[in-house]
Amino acid sequence: MSEMRKRKGPGKFADTGPQNVLARRNVSVLPSVLSGFGCSRLVTVILLFLAGFAAWLLSSEETSSLSHSYALCSSSGARVYTVDHVVPNVQCLVVEGSLILDTGSLEDVMARWVASGHLRSSLQIHYLDKSSIVVPGLSDSHAHILEYGATRELPLEGGKTLKDTVALVRQYILDNSDILNDSSQFIQGWGWDHTSWPAEEWPTSEALEMDPIIRGRPVVLQSKDGHAMWISKKVLALSSPLPLEVEGGVIVKDSFGNSTGVFLDNAQDLVKRPAPTEQNLLRRFNTAVTDALSYGLTSIHDAGFDPVSLEFFKRQAAAGNLPIRIYGMRYFEERSPYWGNLSKPIINTGNGRLNARSVKIFADGALRSGGAALNEPYCDNPHTKGFMRLDPKVLTDVIPKYLRDGWQVNVHAIGDYANSVVLDTFEKALKDVNITALRPRLEHAQILTKTDMERVGKLGVIASIQPTHATSDMWFAEDRLGAERVKGLYAFRSLLDHGSRLAFGSDFPVEDMNPLSGFYAAITRLSPEGRSPSGPSGWFPEQRLTRMEALRGMTIDAAYASFTEGDLGSLVPGKRADYVVLSQDIMTIPVDQILNTKVQATVIDGRLAFGQV
Repeated sequence: MSEMRKRKGPGKFADTGPQNVLARRNVSVLPSVLSGFGCSRLVTVILLFLAGFAAWLLSSEETSSLSHSYALCSSSGARVYTVDHVVPNVQCLVVEGSLILDTGSLEDVMARWVASGHLRSSLQIHYLDKSSIVVPGLSDSHAHILEYGATRELPLEGGKTLKDTVALVRQYILDNSDILNDSSQFIQGWGWDHTSWPAEEWPTSEALEMDPIIRGRPVVLQSKDGHAMWISKKVLALSSPLPLEVEGGVIVKDSFGNSTGVFLDNAQDLVKRPAPTEQNLLRRFNTAVTDALSYGLTSIHDAGFDPVSLEFFKRQAAAGNLPIRIYGMRYFEERSPYWGNLSKPIINTGNGRLNARSVKIFADGALRSGGAALNEPYCDNPHTKGFMRLDPKVLTDVIPKYLRDGWQVNVHAIGDYANSVVLDTFEKALKDVNITALRPRLEHAQILTKTDMERVGKLGVIASIQPTHATSDMWFAEDRLGAERVKGLYAFRSLLDHGSRLAFGSDFPVEDMNPLSGFYAAITRLSPEGRSPSGPSGWFPEQRLTRMEALRGMTIDAAYASFTEGDLGSLVPGKRADYVVLSQDIMTIPVDQILNTKVQATVIDGRLAFGQV
């Protein structure tokens, strides 16, 4: 979403107010000027004209920049959505330095500006395009930054069959001569989805080996949901010997008991692959952040800092190299010693751009790969209920410890059994404590019983949800869960009505990074093409959210989920000047036009991070 419309002409920018709107430059006067000159003076006139035109371009660039203090206003109406209950819409947003100084009508903010001792002419004013709006900076409450960057190197979402997916790997090798000429280089990709293939079955290492270009190479391919890994025979050999069983994971085997080349959840830890270099990490980081800013994201909650990524982000913060706000969840490793009392949370380092004050714990697997822990067997695979990735006793032990030591606890829970176990543990650990100071989160909170939906709200647990998961999974969910149990899947309206606070995320690269995709999915329960298994009204349309509820999930409620609602999430005086300019009013336009909306500018701390205003 990087398209930008160049602002030219009157009504787009002014220094002080309507009386000082820049006049349109008339570039059509050259023929009339030349008509009064002979050929001898033609070259001189042309040179003067070109010099003047160049000066115009320079002045245009200068006047379109943001000064230390400026106002951003709609030319008519109140098109700035503040996400503030008291004053939800205003005409103007006044920024001073990195903070929001004032909001209101142009007349009111200018009066207060002058009354505070400033010259009227010292407040630079920018006007929105007629159709544009301003919203608070958008947050993604559950994502994977470095993993996203890695997926852009070899994306596999386009593989609609097993054969197509193998062909994508083959083409990647052919397109990269350094890899083609060095069969020892590891090839890593992300995004294959066996549930979308005509024959829904696991891929195999043999399928990779059948291609002569791929044969004998080390290949590691992550699934779309990140809960399954498909590897080549070369990597299988490097990772051997393998244990017979893995707690909290599965090594997929054939009828003879041999590994087929797919590893689920905790079993993925058995796969041997090289650690990323600093160059790898920087390239992946820059790719992810560039895309994020172009989509209007100003804050990202990274759902899983391992030791390598934690140190990488700390280095970027120390070097002042964080163009976006990052809220990190440190990964819990069951086999490692407890560290909650040995390490301090990272709070507002790197000029407030980096926080890492939470721990991420995996309770179960994923619905797509059949690893979500259910109360009853899967309808399409009655031999299993899925599995927990750790013993529930571990949750009972470590969750109270992390809470006591000042860490927010964020638990990945998808199946109804896993969610129930986690809520049992939270309920015991949260007795007689200040829930606002702790703010535990259910990451995904996908399948819940009616009783547990009520408990989420009563306990004050944050539901960190991903609306685009609902519109991706709706095509196979009922086959997997059955007609009755599926009603408790992605029941966003029910969660909200029971008092839950919803923080929106995408889980990128699992789903589309664009936050407007989540906004659209939450209010329509439809695919981008306007379809659903239930028809054009949406999949379980009674679970749709309103547009304001969805906007809150991407702004103020996401800020609450990261302890930053005092500085971020709404456009009110005193908060950080993080905001986004959108090309259309997503709060009023027809829903089928929402995904056509462009991000015209992303602003963090009052400065442009993407686009123009």
